[in-house]
Order: sequence, then C-alpha cells, then structure tokens
Amino acid sequence: MLDFHRADLARLAARDRLRGLAPQRGRDFASNDYLGLANHPRLAAAITRAVEEGVPVGSGGSRLLRGNHPEHEALEAEAAAFFGAEASLYFSSGYTANATLLATLPQRGDLIVHDALVHASMHEGMKLSRSESVAAAHNDPAAFDDAIRAWRVRGGKGTAWIAVESLYSMDGDTAPLAELMAVAERHDAMLIVDEAHATGVFGARGQGLATAGERVVTLHTCGKAMGCEGALVVGPAIVRDYLVNRGRGFIFSTAPSPLMARGVREALRILADEPERRTALHGRIALAGEHLAKHGALAQGTPVMPLILHDNGRTMRAAGALQALGYDIRGIRPPTVPVGAARLRLSITLNVEDADIRTLDAALHEVLA
Repeated sequence: MLDFHRADLARLAARDRLRGLAPQRGRDFASNDYLGLANHPRLAAAITRAVEEGVPVGSGGSRLLRGNHPEHEALEAEAAAFFGAEASLYFSSGYTANATLLATLPQRGDLIVHDALVHASMHEGMKLSRSESVAAAHNDPAAFDDAIRAWRVRGGKGTAWIAVESLYSMDGDTAPLAELMAVAERHDAMLIVDEAHATGVFGARGQGLATAGERVVTLHTCGKAMGCEGALVVGPAIVRDYLVNRGRGFIFSTAPSPLMARGVREALRILADEPERRTALHGRIALAGEHLAKHGALAQGTPVMPLILHDNGRTMRAAGALQALGYDIRGIRPPTVPVGAARLRLSITLNVEDADIRTLDAALHEVLA
C-alpha cells in the first residue's frame, strides 16, 4: 500500500527536491509580509473589537447559503472603492481565487494567453477551463500579440484573455502592463492581473501596479503585504456576478471568517493611512540592492531578490547554513522554478532592520565563498 508514494518521495530526495515544513526562526528574509502588518496593533485591535461586537469566528457555510456575513459585504464595498473598480469578491485564498478566475471566466471557444511564468494557481484554473490556453514568452508583449493573431488566423472567434502577474514572485521583475493593455485593446481582449506581490507595495495608496478598467480583472491577496488572509478579485460588476453564479471555487467553498474580513478592511485603511511604510520598504529594498547584488542577487526595485545558485543541493546547503547563522532564508527548487534555476529567494520586508541587511551581506560572503 502507498508504494508508489514512498518511491516518489525517494526519487525527490535523490534529486535534492524533497520538501519539509520548517518553523519560523531567525531574521525574516523569507516571508511575504512586506510591510510588517501581520503583527500591526491596529489589526489586532480591529479583530478584538469585532469579537467584542459579536462577529463570529466561523461563517457557518458557503456565501450562497448562510455564510454571507455583513462583514464580507462591507469589505467588498470598501475594497472596490480602494482599488477604483466597480466591484470585488472575497475568497478564502489567492490560490482558490486565481484557479476559479481562470476556470470560470474564459468560455469554450475563447483563448487564454498566459505568461510562461504565471503562478501554479493560474495553471490549475486553466486545466479546468473549457477554453484553449497557450503560453507566451515571459514579459514579451509581442509574443502575446502574436499568439492572439495566430489564433484568429486559425479561426478563433471567441474572447482572448491575457493572464499575467504584475510582480513575479520568484524572479522579482514586473510585467509591462501598459504594453499588455495595448495588446488587449487591439484585440478586444480581457486582462487578468495577479497583483499578489504588488498590492500594498506599489501604487499611490498601495493599490498595486495595474489600473482598473472595464477590460481589467485584478487579484489582490490579503496574506502578503496586507498581513491578513484571503484574496480579493476586483473588476467590473458583471465579473463578480458571474463568479457568484458560476465560480465553483466560490460557490462550493465555506465562506472566509467574518473576523478576517474585518481585519482586511483595517489593513486597507492602514495602507491608505501609513504611506511611510511603503517609503521605508523601498528604502530598505534599495539598501538590499547595494549590499546583496554583489553576491549575484537580482535587484529589480522590488522586495523579491532571487539569488540563483542553479544546483539543488548547493542551494539547500546554503539555505541551511544561513539559517544556522540566524537568517530565515529558504531554498526554492523545481518544480516551483525551472530545472537548473534553484535559488535562494531573498525577501525584503519591514520585519528586518537596515543592520540586518548589512550583516546578511557578510553572511552571504561567508556561506557562498
């Protein structure tokens, strides 16, 4: 019994790809809590007030049954206004939201053109979609344009959907959104943008890198820079209505905790009220670029700085050595990244100080020598 699974785990171990869970330990160069909001006293106070007011911990059911709570609807109204869109819909996780978007909105006869490096959750949705899908070269608007043109030449008559991330979680680079929007307008296409790693970090109030519009659907995870949990799908009101009626990942999931919805509302307000956090983060990102790029880390002006070591074994040994020195840095291996692209994913957050970045510089010199 389970012999296949034992053998598969053994194969992973032989290739230095076996995963395990490790506790939080050491200075935070691993999390996505970019603005340090997860422990913000305003979030704790907002949840405490909600409990005192009788807001329940659990929702008790799906949103279409008894699980729809006023806290969900208050969050969705506030989020739509914050991101400048007609409507939003709250999901329990970014993975579920992304998968539901791609599985639900594109229809049979449509085409999804996705960036080659989009998150696994988008791929999960495309597997479930009735539409055709094709990968385009990373961050190459011409490749998206060519893919749609070729599809039309073959007789494609439906809607084209362009699926990208605004800030790529493993490489730390940003998408050419203006050029991709031009492609979408040229082909009367829809643009789906996963803003998971840009929300809170970029934009005048932390709204991310994309601009709301009638042909734009954005996803904003709440568990990264917002320090909470869940995800918001933001866009035209018809998108919200369609997902409520046809999105199986929404319809058949127990609704998120109403307490967490209150927390996300407070996080949105913190993003608006405390722009100095973004300023401080970008200062820290610049400092990290000065100190860590000389070791090979890719500094692209974002909080994600990959240091590609290529070999799985070397990557995990380096991560272990840095953890032993008091730095929580994790090794990333295939299939999360391409074969031969194993890396240390250095994440810059407000949970560390400038001094920690300087000492990490010395630690990398020691470990990678």
